[in-house]
Amino acid sequence: MTVTYSSQVANARLGSFSRLLLCWRGSIYKLLYGEFLIFLICYYIIRFIYRMALTDDQQVIFEKLTLYCNSYIQLIPISFVLGFYVTLVVTRWWNQYENLPWPDRLMNLVSCFVEGKDEQGRLLRRTLMRYANLGNVLILRSVSAAVYKRFPSPQHLVKAGFMTPSEHKHLQKLSLPHNSFWMPWVWFANLSTKAWIGGRIRDPVLLQSLLNEMNTLRTQCGQLYAYDWISIPLVYTQVVTVAVYSFFLACLIGRQFLNPAKAYPGHEMDLVVPLFTFLQFLFYAGWLKVAEQLINPFGEDDDDFETNWIVDRSLQVSLLAVDEMHQDLPPMERDMYWNEPEPHPPYTAASAQSRRPFFGSTFNISLDKEDMEFQPDPEEEESAHTGIAGRFRGLQSHDRQPPRTNSKTKLLWPKKEVLSHEGQPKNLGGVGQDTSDQEDSEAWKGEDAFKSTVLYGRSGYHSAPQTPLSHTPMVFPPGQSAPSSFHKVLDMDDTVKDQSLQPATPRSKKSFELLPESAGASTEYPEVSHMRRKTVEFNLTDMSEAPEHLRELHVGQSTSNIHTILKDRGDPYWALENNRDEAHS
Repeated sequence: MTVTYSSQVANARLGSFSRLLLCWRGSIYKLLYGEFLIFLICYYIIRFIYRMALTDDQQVIFEKLTLYCNSYIQLIPISFVLGFYVTLVVTRWWNQYENLPWPDRLMNLVSCFVEGKDEQGRLLRRTLMRYANLGNVLILRSVSAAVYKRFPSPQHLVKAGFMTPSEHKHLQKLSLPHNSFWMPWVWFANLSTKAWIGGRIRDPVLLQSLLNEMNTLRTQCGQLYAYDWISIPLVYTQVVTVAVYSFFLACLIGRQFLNPAKAYPGHEMDLVVPLFTFLQFLFYAGWLKVAEQLINPFGEDDDDFETNWIVDRSLQVSLLAVDEMHQDLPPMERDMYWNEPEPHPPYTAASAQSRRPFFGSTFNISLDKEDMEFQPDPEEEESAHTGIAGRFRGLQSHDRQPPRTNSKTKLLWPKKEVLSHEGQPKNLGGVGQDTSDQEDSEAWKGEDAFKSTVLYGRSGYHSAPQTPLSHTPMVFPPGQSAPSSFHKVLDMDDTVKDQSLQPATPRSKKSFELLPESAGASTEYPEVSHMRRKTVEFNLTDMSEAPEHLRELHVGQSTSNIHTILKDRGDPYWALENNRDEAHS
């Protein structure tokens, strides 16, 4: 038993050594050792010339040149430039790998959704997967040199079984000056729709799922085609390559060990092998070679993708899944843990050491009993005491805070109260105005008063410009009658015609109030009695059609003298001001 185990370990070690040797022969070191040997030989040739072939004066000049190269060699941002370049290349390489078209998900859907174990169902499923594999081969043949050498012409695809002669004729008939890798996907979509019409696919939702997966593979093929078309700019690659090689050309002179007897700073030791310079060459030059190899992973290098193996594997697996494995299920049986609530799979001798549970990194932390008790928050206690004292002091204080208001509570205020809250003066029209304001504020308090008021009497109704009322009757062209709604207005003309325009308030320069002349009009027309005040706003800038005394008032007088001028002229409109309180009652 012990001998057998030792032999297994020896074979495992031998296998790892052989794999390491194979990796050495087929990895990046195969591309790097030649340049490293050239760098090594050049370094020792320059060292031999410096120590043996140059005179003392020439050695001084060479030493100055070495110090100069060593001081300015750090100005080349080799790590910065090379790091960005390698990051870009590796990201691009991994994205190309993720876009390799694997047909596994599509073959599962085809085997599940396309029903029928007869000859027609089998032919339908195999044809669908053959179209998918044909699309994959066509795109890999366009981007991979290995696949192109395997199938250099469409006739090779016919002989290999990916395409029938009739399908080849269709491709030739629809030949375009573009890559034709998309044609098999169109055939796949049309054949899937035909299978749904024929009843092979039961539901259109299943057909949609199948076509969505097909479009995913089609998108991956298009991504590979785009990566092959749009490569990394050549200028970027040239800049990085020149930066790396110029850096190590400067290192051939700047990293030489000078004569320690001359006591140059940093050259106290005379070493034969510049170990760290050689390591730096391996790292930077190897980094550059890795980037050069990963730019195109579809070549024939050792680290490139095995595209021919992908083609073989995809065809074999997909046809097996949709043909022989279609509805071929093993019998269902009870598993060995049927009556065990906590199954424990066994471990081998090699894996027995890893048999330990894991509950989290903080599971083994232990705390004392005193450390596990909750402590009160001092800030909460202080705020609690402050709140009690504040409430007690608030009961003793006579200063009351004004209530908080918002846009909804402002709608319940009368118009004059809103203006007073916004900073407007409350008393601009005398005692009668104050009385009216008090009546309005008492009548408009509360939501019930707001709801019971008619629409045109609510607060905010007159915020929009209104059409001015005019006593001039409307004249309609001959042959046309007034609208029905207009006749209703004319019926009230006998009552409204005695109403007059009255200046509303001194603070409103361009508004007049429409007031009933007497209480009889209110009694005759109840709907008029609900109208308390209706302010009509209009522009008085154009006074060409206004009365003469109003025109003079607008030009030469201030707004505060409106009442005085109208009263002195004996204007009939002023008579309504004396009866203002009676009209409101």
